[in-house]
Amino acid sequence: MALSANYPFATVEPNVGVVAVPDPRLNELAELVKEEEKMTSLPPLVPAVVEFVDIAGLVKGASTGAGLGNQFLSHIREVDAIIHVLRDFEDPNIIREGSENPDSDKLTIETELGLADLQTLEKLVLAQEKEVRGSKDPLEQKKLDILNTIKKNLDEGKILGHYVMGDERLEEWYAKLPLLSIKPILYVYNVSEDGYADKLRDPSLVAQDDKKEIQDDKLVISAKLEEEMADFSEEERSEYLKELGIEQTGLERLIVKAYDLLGLIPFLTAGKKEVRAWTIQKGSKAPQAAGAIHTDFEKGFIRAQVIEYEKIIEAGSYAAAKLKGWIRTEGKEYVVKDGDVIEFLISS
Repeated sequence: MALSANYPFATVEPNVGVVAVPDPRLNELAELVKEEEKMTSLPPLVPAVVEFVDIAGLVKGASTGAGLGNQFLSHIREVDAIIHVLRDFEDPNIIREGSENPDSDKLTIETELGLADLQTLEKLVLAQEKEVRGSKDPLEQKKLDILNTIKKNLDEGKILGHYVMGDERLEEWYAKLPLLSIKPILYVYNVSEDGYADKLRDPSLVAQDDKKEIQDDKLVISAKLEEEMADFSEEERSEYLKELGIEQTGLERLIVKAYDLLGLIPFLTAGKKEVRAWTIQKGSKAPQAAGAIHTDFEKGFIRAQVIEYEKIIEAGSYAAAKLKGWIRTEGKEYVVKDGDVIEFLISS
């Protein structure tokens, strides 16, 4: 269990946790398999997972080493997406720097990440200028132009995001840049128990700001309430969520949001041995999905038998879905969709 304390930098070394991505479809599929295969119990469920790394908080001046600045920045460079928890409630017993203002904290985060990136960009630009002088490949000049554009935007205080490159080689290069500001970001507003219901409906926290060129994601939770709900019975939790007008706890919504922020989707496999959600990147084709199960499967891919989750549930069984002609045969170019139930044919 990670330490939670009322003083700055209670977290020094990162705490790592691997959590299951909530997906009620697995239970429904397992029930279907149990019925069709005449099993006495449900097959094992194996959900998709996402890894969270709890890193020390960022403070003003982190880019120049304040607080645990250098340590924080080195840790955060290793992650694929960033979740910043912003305190959005008043409590005189909790130590903090400055006033109770999550927007001010958000600005501090954006500023410090941007300043750290400007230092990195100076080195990247110098190195890329050398590449341009020693290469005839026009791609190297494009890389330099992109780096200068990023630097200009950061100098002007703009929030960065994903740039559309139109070239696969540039996309791969861009994705590997050691910049913090281009990572997907989720801002989690931690509110009080009393203000939770109202904050859930606050348009500034649930809707995107259309004045921004680049959008960031937002989520409202009450950490105190989540802690209390952990002791609720399933029935009590369900009833309370119903009163709030939501279907998932804040923790569940955070996990699902993080999974989506990473650009991930699950496809499903179902059988007597297990019902499982496999993780792939959005836009992955059928052979890549097969490779998520085993690397050899991508090379040996022949075809895939695919049915949407909703269709197989509607049919009531795999056999019934087959009789209705709802199971499709897809080849190497098929782009796998969230919730596809798939069987692969692989060459030996």
